[in-house]
Amino acid sequence: MQALLDQIDKNRLPRHIAIIMDGNGRWAKEKGEDRLFGHFHGVESVRNIVEGCAELGIEYLTLYAFSTENWDRPEYEVIGLMELLVGTIRKEVESLDKNNIRLHVIGDMNMLPEYARKELEEALEMTSKNTGLNLIMALSYSGRWELLHAVKNIAYEVKKGRLSIDNINQDTLQNYLTTSKFPDPELMIRTSGEYRISNFLLYQLAYAELYFTPVRWPDFRKDNLYEALIDYQHRERRFGKTSEQL
Repeated sequence: MQALLDQIDKNRLPRHIAIIMDGNGRWAKEKGEDRLFGHFHGVESVRNIVEGCAELGIEYLTLYAFSTENWDRPEYEVIGLMELLVGTIRKEVESLDKNNIRLHVIGDMNMLPEYARKELEEALEMTSKNTGLNLIMALSYSGRWELLHAVKNIAYEVKKGRLSIDNINQDTLQNYLTTSKFPDPELMIRTSGEYRISNFLLYQLAYAELYFTPVRWPDFRKDNLYEALIDYQHRERRFGKTSEQL
């Protein structure tokens, strides 16, 4: 692990890393266990990667924890995930606070059960003064939901006469996204060997470097994170320009 860490240029780290934590169910199935067994073990990976990002000085880490489409999963799995979410936050919030980590949530909070919302609100309040890593949990979130929500709110402001159509630009849309307070991710990691972004941060990932690994999320650890960062640092980020223009 130290050998990998030594290869990372600490001056060229992404400010914001986004992760699609995929493969919990398949990991459990491969071990002859129930899907919730995989989600339970995925929590240890979250703990390990949050710690790894904080140690490196990463400013923002967004984790895709629960999509709007996940509500269509079997009821027992949805209930189990909600209980695991609440239990994990309850157990981890003191550690987050102690390590100066600030928690944020993006997504349709209204879809969450009341007990889950209450637990999240308490955790958000408890860590609100922290100045270290910003840990952003995408819960009941999808990129299309977010864009639709933003467009509706912009349309409402135009209807009320508070916003002129002529003044709407990219910055306007950015300001109405749930991520308006955060920079766009420079690196997006997806585990478990799937090669798609699954309705995650559709607008914000426009120029992100995409990194896919076959490692299932419950097996993903700091050394896997370091490998992703080394790969990222070997890429040339051109933003539509040529190499010569950079």
